[in-house]
Amino acid sequence: MRLTGGQVHDAGATLLGDKAAVRDAAAARDIWANIPNRSSRKMRFGFSPWLYKQRNLIERFFNRIKQFQGIAPRYGKDPENYLAAFKLLCARIWCTN
Repeated sequence: MRLTGGQVHDAGATLLGDKAAVRDAAAARDIWANIPNRSSRKMRFGFSPWLYKQRNLIERFFNRIKQFQGIAPRYGKDPENYLAAFKLLCARIWCTN
């Protein structure tokens, strides 16, 4: 696990999202958009349900972390102490499931 600044993003070659409106913008940047097709769509786009499920798991995990008030405000903390608290919280979440 690597700790980065709050403004750093992890841009990659795949865009995971919910809205098809960003599909054209992703294609312009040569990025594959893993967005579910509507049931009424005749021409289907590529979609990976497994990848979409992984995105959902990560979003739910970060929502659970936000419930812990001690770890939520990241600013003003020593990076080593924050990472240790984060790992402890991850272990706690993992043990309760």
